[in-house]
Amino acid sequence: MELKNLMEEEVLRVVEKLLKERDDICTCDRCKMDIAAVTLNNIKPKYVVTEKGALFARVDSLSYQFDTDITVEAAKAIKKVGENPNHE
Repeated sequence: MELKNLMEEEVLRVVEKLLKERDDICTCDRCKMDIAAVTLNNIKPKYVVTEKGALFARVDSLSYQFDTDITVEAAKAIKKVGENPNHE
């Protein structure tokens, strides 16, 4: 068994999508991970232990509001990290 926060996958997916639409933000791995970390710190985690649990949580994650909430927080994180990048 493995403990997993499903939000990590969803946040990384949304961050990648949003960054493809922007050419004014650094897309190095460090900045992407910083954006994901800020986003994850501002949304509720969804932990699962079993594959069955993962399946039910993934079905729930398909809602429009769920995707919108992640997108809003990721956009805020992109702005924050873009204004203060943590790399050389």
